[in-house]
Amino acid sequence: MKASSLSRKERKNLIRILVALAMFIVVFAVDKTLVLGSVFEGPAAWVFPFCLYLLIYLLIGYDVLWRAIRNIAHGQVFDENFLMCVATLGAFALAIYRGVSGLEIEGFDEACAVLLFYQVGEFFQSYATGKSRKSISKLMDIRPDYANVMRGDKTERVDPSQVRIGEIIVVNPGEKVPLDGVVVSGVSALDTKALTGESLPRDVETGCEVISGCVNLTSQLEVRVTKEFYDSTVSKILELVENASEQKSKAENFITKFAKYYTPAVVIIALLLAVIPGLITMDWSTWVYRALSFLVVSCPCALVISIPLSFFAGIGAASRYGILIKGSNYLEKFNKANIFVFDKTGTLTKGSFSVMKVSPEADRDEILRLAAIAEQDSGHPIAKSIVQCYGNTPEGGYTLTNEAGMGIKAVRGDDVILCGNEKLMTEHGIPFLKESGLGTVVYVARKGRFVGSILIADEIKPETKEVIGALNGMGCKTVMLTGDNDAIAADVAQKIGVSAYQASLLPQNKVTEVEKLLAAKKEQDVLCFVGDGINDAPVLMRSDIGIAMGGVGSDAAIEASDIVLMRDDLRGISLAKRIAKKTMAIVFQNIIFSIVIKVAILILSAFGITNMWVAVFGDVGVAVLAILNAMRVNSKYEKSENAKK
Repeated sequence: MKASSLSRKERKNLIRILVALAMFIVVFAVDKTLVLGSVFEGPAAWVFPFCLYLLIYLLIGYDVLWRAIRNIAHGQVFDENFLMCVATLGAFALAIYRGVSGLEIEGFDEACAVLLFYQVGEFFQSYATGKSRKSISKLMDIRPDYANVMRGDKTERVDPSQVRIGEIIVVNPGEKVPLDGVVVSGVSALDTKALTGESLPRDVETGCEVISGCVNLTSQLEVRVTKEFYDSTVSKILELVENASEQKSKAENFITKFAKYYTPAVVIIALLLAVIPGLITMDWSTWVYRALSFLVVSCPCALVISIPLSFFAGIGAASRYGILIKGSNYLEKFNKANIFVFDKTGTLTKGSFSVMKVSPEADRDEILRLAAIAEQDSGHPIAKSIVQCYGNTPEGGYTLTNEAGMGIKAVRGDDVILCGNEKLMTEHGIPFLKESGLGTVVYVARKGRFVGSILIADEIKPETKEVIGALNGMGCKTVMLTGDNDAIAADVAQKIGVSAYQASLLPQNKVTEVEKLLAAKKEQDVLCFVGDGINDAPVLMRSDIGIAMGGVGSDAAIEASDIVLMRDDLRGISLAKRIAKKTMAIVFQNIIFSIVIKVAILILSAFGITNMWVAVFGDVGVAVLAILNAMRVNSKYEKSENAKK
């Protein structure tokens, strides 16, 4: 724990705790060595140790006393501050009673110790919460403060909410992009780390889309606004993060209800423990002491603090890797997810065409050169993929003619290039070798002679097989839904290893298929649908958990899904799964550990087997251990599936 990582308030509290602890150690050591109650003689001998311990008590506990009084004034009586005050003030009263009665003074040191270690627990809670909040606050830093909008011959600095669609904004180096839009002038690099967790900058130029929340790094950009601020990416992400704490898990709701009834119950039990045996034995000192020990250990700090903190830390850890989880209830449910349904295009595959194969391979460069000449003026994605694969500027001077439904004819003098499908080759009477691969095939001929073919397909993402294999290894069922024909779907399914697939689906058919899977699953099963968030909104909303891939810039992703992976990387799913698994493991560890230890010490305290020092451990010690355990959630995680879990 570095001092530089502490807030000003945390440093102030740490100094107070250390000063009070040093004073307590000195007074406690002297008391046990010399017995402070015997320094002076007479019935008022207790006053000397009382004054010393009271000074420590007020230094370490003045804020606890104030919160208890304030809460009682507002009708909130039974909380941890009330329990601490009753137990410690009762210990002081008991010590005074024993001193006046001429008995051995006992209670001053325990009262100070209870509050001292309680404050240590509060400090660790504050530090742990702050550490988790920093992960989330990095997302909150994406909020833009202003926008430089071009109006007439001037550039005005205005609030982003005052900029309208179609206006041009200027983003200087070092400034945040305030609104979503398209670059109309300039070339620069954008830092998207706050949104996606991606450390490498993204290069943009004229025509590229940019999203709000990114930081412009190198050169000035002029951007045409495409969305108003309330509808922009940054606005929707901030709304999502701010509302995440409102969606509570079952465990959190249970603890809230538990504490509501538990605290009054233990106060009543402690009162009965002091009064009934005291009336029977008339040994009030012994039974009041046991009741006070019972009150100390019964404080539900460990549960009330550590459980919400564990979920908060989990959400914070996920946000650090560009995974936005809308609430702890989704984190809890995602831990049980065992059916994963994937949309194919844009999720399992890159969603863009690329050259997969050139036949014959020996003539690869020549085939790509001829095809690029024919396709250079086309805006079709297949044509663009061919030109991109060629990598050079195609030769000019050809007259390009589109032969509808068949392809392109490029003519320059007596040089005739044909580039298209089987129909184009048949139409011109050119014998060709049919390509058997799955995908779109482009055949190329020159001067009436067949040259070769190019196989174009939607490329599978490099991490897809790894992630699907990892999910299958966890015992999860993986299903792929696609609008492609059965042959292509079967080929992709076989390559990536999904459990099942459904092909030739229209967008509305995907909802029907998910409905069937939901109807067929067992009650304890949790179905997750993973899509690109653009045209999958109905399915994302209908599934138990909707996960949007590459959600940056997609309104539907943020609105319809429960978990948004800001990076277009499937490994975020397994990473989120590991975070959810670790979070829930720690939650259950804290619940079981806290309840077992507390119940054991409660019973021992009631029978007088333990003293208040053990009760201090049962309350504050358990709380500190539970908080430190919860902090483990917000540790570093390996993105690779091959990382140790």
